Amino acid sequence: MRYVIIRDDDTNALTPVECLERLYRPFLDRGFPVNLATIPLVSTTTKVPGGTLEGFLMRARSETPSDLPLTANPQLVSYLRENPGYRIVQHGLRHDYLEFDTLSYRAAEQRIVQGAQLLAAAGFPPARTFVAPYDKFSPGSFRAVAEHFQIISTGWFELRRLPIEWWPRYAVKKIAGTSHWRVGGTFLLSHPGCLLSCQRDYDAMLATVIRQLEHNTLTVLVTHWWEYFRGNTIDERFIAILHAVAGYLASQPDLKVLAFDEVLDGNLGPESIRRDLLATRPGDKAATAMVHAGGR
Repeated sequence: MRYVIIRDDDTNALTPVECLERLYRPFLDRGFPVNLATIPLVSTTTKVPGGTLEGFLMRARSETPSDLPLTANPQLVSYLRENPGYRIVQHGLRHDYLEFDTLSYRAAEQRIVQGAQLLAAAGFPPARTFVAPYDKFSPGSFRAVAEHFQIISTGWFELRRLPIEWWPRYAVKKIAGTSHWRVGGTFLLSHPGCLLSCQRDYDAMLATVIRQLEHNTLTVLVTHWWEYFRGNTIDERFIAILHAVAGYLASQPDLKVLAFDEVLDGNLGPESIRRDLLATRPGDKAATAMVHAGGR
C-alpha cells in the first residue's frame, strides 16, 4: 500500500473561496482530504527578496490592514467549515518572510500559541500539524513546535537547524535512509519539494508526481493555491495537471490519500509507514558516526 498527503500552503484571510473550490472540488468529491496550511494572522506586507508582495497576497490593496486574522473573511471560514474534507494545519502566525528561521524558543512559542488561539476563534479544532513559512526553522523554533504539535511537515532537515539533543536521532535517521522520522512524540515528515509548481516543466509535471508516488511508501505532495491564479489570470493548464493528479489517485487501488492526522490515529492499514517512522530509536550507538552529516 502507498500513501499520499496533499498539502496546500498559504490559505489566509485574503484567499478567495472560488480559488480553493476550483482547485479541490475533484478531490473533495472523491473523498480525498486536502490539508490546508493556513496562516492565522496574515501579514499583508510580506515581500519576497525581489521586493514584490508574496503571491498569496494578490487580493491585498493599499487600504488593506497590515494584519488580517482568518475571521476577517467569514465567507472563507464558513466554506472551510462546511467542507470537512479540508483539514486545517497551522502555518506559522503571520507568514513574515522566513518567519521561524531565527526565532528563539520563547518567541516561537508566543507565535504558536497566538496562532492556535486565532484558528480556534475561527471555529477550527486544534491543529496537530505545523508547517513553518518557507519550511525554515531555527533550533529554538523546532523545539517549541515539537512541544505543541505531533507532526512537523517540512522539506528537508539540516543539522545546524536542529536542536543539539536531536542530533543523535537525526544521525540514526540518516543511517537508516528514511525520509520520515520521529523525535519523542513528534513525527517529522519530509516532502520532495514542490512537485506541483508553476516553476516546473508542465510537460513533465504529472509524470514526475507519479514517479514519486510509485517509489515511496508515503509522499507529502506540496503545492500553493495562488500559483494557479497568479497575475489575476487563471492558469488552466496548471489546474488541469492538478486535476489529472486527482484522477490518477482515484485510479490506483493500492494508493490511499491521507490527512496528516491519520498518521497519528493509526488508520494506515499495513504497518509499513509506522515502521518507517519508528524504525530506529534515540540513543542508537551508530548515531555518533553521522552527527556531522548534512542534508535531508
